[in-house]
Amino acid sequence: MAFDLRLRMRQLTDMPPATSEGPSVKRVLVADDKATGRELVRTVLEAKGYQVFEASDGLEALEIAHRVHPHLIILDLHMPGLDGFGVIKELRLHPNFAVTPVMALTASAMEGDRQRAISSGFTGYITKPVSLKTLRAEVERLLA
Repeated sequence: MAFDLRLRMRQLTDMPPATSEGPSVKRVLVADDKATGRELVRTVLEAKGYQVFEASDGLEALEIAHRVHPHLIILDLHMPGLDGFGVIKELRLHPNFAVTPVMALTASAMEGDRQRAISSGFTGYITKPVSLKTLRAEVERLLA
């Protein structure tokens, strides 16, 4: 798995700038420390024609975001190291990401969690286990 991640990062480094791609292809970054969570979201979004990039932690998410300038970022709130709240805080400081839609995808379903995420700068919030219908609808709403 570590080899697969290194290979994927090398592919990202070697790819042409994201701006050279056609305007119709929407780029989505999915950051989750659980590979199964990333795989589920990636599979659903790729089936809809999105180009999906994956990060396994917050620091990697920031690195990839700055490299590919995604149209949408989906973050797990609870990742080791830099969590989703730390990532959104850093992203919102950068002018290129001031208005980029960022969705929280999390197992946090306690009262007040959604409001905390939205007040922290997230533009969408979905709880796990994720409903595929809800995921598709929220992605479409945020990219409209």
